[in-house]
Amino acid sequence: MNAPSNQQPATSNLTPKTSMNKKFKRVAVLKGGWSPEREVSLVSGAAAAHALAELGYDVVEIDAGRDVAARLIDAKPDAVFNALHGQWGEDGCVQGLLEVLNIPYTHSGVLASALAMDKQRAKAVFEEAGIPSPPGKIVSRIEAAGGHVMTPPYVIKPNAQGSSVGVYIVRKGDNRSPSELTSKEWSLGEDVLVEKFIPGRELTVAVMGDRALCVTEITTALAFYDYEAKYAEGGSEHILPADLPDDVTARCLDLALRAHLALGCRGLSRADFRYDASDPAEQLYCLEVNTQPGLTPTSLAPEQAAHLGVSFAELCAWLVEDASCQR
Repeated sequence: MNAPSNQQPATSNLTPKTSMNKKFKRVAVLKGGWSPEREVSLVSGAAAAHALAELGYDVVEIDAGRDVAARLIDAKPDAVFNALHGQWGEDGCVQGLLEVLNIPYTHSGVLASALAMDKQRAKAVFEEAGIPSPPGKIVSRIEAAGGHVMTPPYVIKPNAQGSSVGVYIVRKGDNRSPSELTSKEWSLGEDVLVEKFIPGRELTVAVMGDRALCVTEITTALAFYDYEAKYAEGGSEHILPADLPDDVTARCLDLALRAHLALGCRGLSRADFRYDASDPAEQLYCLEVNTQPGLTPTSLAPEQAAHLGVSFAELCAWLVEDASCQR
């Protein structure tokens, strides 16, 4: 859905050329993995692989298992397109492996990936950079399940997961925290981040290189923008560009770029915000930065790039040609 635009149109220096001279010919696309976000990563990786092959890259797709190092050595790629999401693929682990193997790779490097995935440490970076984020603290999941550790409403989320996996909202009047926190099947880490719930609108901004693209508002009929809302067909609606006051749009773009730079991100990232128009002190709160934004048919970063004239294939090619080690 398109709202009246108060954001800048595409500029010629943003749009990559599909006829660019390729630094890299053979590209390994890492996808899948074994995190809770495996299924989404398979879709992202397949889409990127298809786009790169259409542009003439020699593409090898690798469903990343524990033997990923051996498979990369066998594949002998010039560069790796990292389409993994979640633990091991987005938290600095596979980035460290690629550094050891000396294979150029896309997206953020070891430190930025690790910082962004650890939500509490990312919040510390945001605070130092003057980027507002909701007040929060780390507690054990058992402590969070035992009683209110913050005055409701508040949000409980795993400290090192993405795609809203394992996120719960404890609302005003709720007598207890979610029972899922004590489940024997819980596999999302022993520490959880408890944050003040910020009412208002859900906004997101993708950053490509050194430019924040535009602001999207996300609406959903579900309880909140959870895993199902993100990836199920019809789970959410994207309003692009978001219908916001010009000063709010400008600040959102500025905060997204500042968060990207403060964490040391490279390539493509996406910052998520809550906008509370009723709060005169801090209307925008940065929730997190995603260093491996999704590349599925419902994903936000490719949608923003397309809005500014960069096709999905051009975006994938730009990411490949931006690949390097020691990011």
